[in-house]
Amino acid sequence: MQMVPTQAAALPHMRAPARLSRVLGLAFALATLLAGIGVLALTLGVTAIAPDDVLRILWSQEGERVPRLVIWNLRVPRFLLGALAGAALAMVGAMLQDALGNPLAEPGLLGVSSGASLVVAAVLVFDVALPFGTLPLFALAGGLGTGLVILLATRLTRDPVRMILIGAALSALLGALITMCVVLAKPNEIRALYTFMVGSMTGRGWDALNLALPWLLLGIPLALLFARPLNLLQLGDELAEGLGLPVFRTRMLILLLGAALVAAVVAACGPVGFIALLAPHMARRLLGTPDARQVLPIAGLLGATLLTGADVLARELLKPAELPVGLVTIALGTPLALLLLRRSLVASRS
Repeated sequence: MQMVPTQAAALPHMRAPARLSRVLGLAFALATLLAGIGVLALTLGVTAIAPDDVLRILWSQEGERVPRLVIWNLRVPRFLLGALAGAALAMVGAMLQDALGNPLAEPGLLGVSSGASLVVAAVLVFDVALPFGTLPLFALAGGLGTGLVILLATRLTRDPVRMILIGAALSALLGALITMCVVLAKPNEIRALYTFMVGSMTGRGWDALNLALPWLLLGIPLALLFARPLNLLQLGDELAEGLGLPVFRTRMLILLLGAALVAAVVAACGPVGFIALLAPHMARRLLGTPDARQVLPIAGLLGATLLTGADVLARELLKPAELPVGLVTIALGTPLALLLLRRSLVASRS
C-alpha cells in the first residue's frame, strides 16, 4: 500500500514563505504548550509545590530540602525523559509511515517493543541475576536484537508489505513468549511485569534518562536528515529509484534508526502505545501537507506534548495512586486510531 503521487503532489501546494510561517507558528504554539505542561509536571503531584518555589529551585537551587529533592531527583528527569521519548516515538512513526507506505505503520511493526519487553519478563520471572541497575541495558539489547532480526529478514524482500508482515509475525511470536512468562510468573511479579509492558514513567529518574539520552540525542537529529529521502519514497519506489534514491538501502537505514530509537525508549519507560501512530497524522493535518521536512519536527513536538501531558494525567487522575502512562495514551488514542482507520478505509474505497 504505497503513499503515491496523491500525497506527494501536495508537497508544493503552499509557497515557501507561507509554509515557513505556518511551521514556525505551529512550532511556537506547541513549544509554549509543552512549557505549560512542564510547569504542571513540576508543580503537581502528591507533594504540591508552588510555581514560584519551583522557579526559585530551578534558578538558584535554593529552597526547602524536600521540594528540592522532589524537583531535581524526580520531576525534572521524568519530564525530560517524557518529552524526548514522545518526540522520538512520533518521529519514528512518521518515518515508518512514509518509508513503508502504510498510514497505520508504527514501531510495533519492528518487534522492538516486544523484544525489550520479553527480556524484562524473562529476567523477572526466571530470577536472572543481573548487576544492579543493568536491567534497562539488557532490555535495550533485546529491543535492538529484535530490530536486527527484522532488518536481516527484510533482505529477503524489497516489498514494504512483506516487511510489515515479517514484523507482525515476529511480534506475535514474541507476544506469545511474553504471555508464557506471565503465566509462569509469581503473583508479586505480575504487577511489575504488566506495569512495564503497558509503559510507565513512575520512578523514572536520572538513571533512566541517562540510559536513553545518548541514543535520543543522536537519533532525533539523524531522523531529520531523512526528510528528503522520505519525500522521495512517498512518490513510489520506481520514481524514487529514477530520481537516484537507493530505495532498499534507504529503507533499511530508516528501519535501523527507528529500531535504535524505539529500543532506547522502551528500555527507559516501556512500550508506550499510540504516540507513534497518532502524532504524525496530527502533524500532517495541522500542516496541510505530508512534506517530511515539516512533518518530522512538528510530529516530534506533538509527541513530546502528548506523552508529557498524558503523564501528568496519569499522576493526577487517581492521586495519590498513579496510573501507568501507557494506559492513558491507550485510552485517549484508541478513539482517534479508530477514526483514523475509518478514514483510511473510506479513502481506499474512493
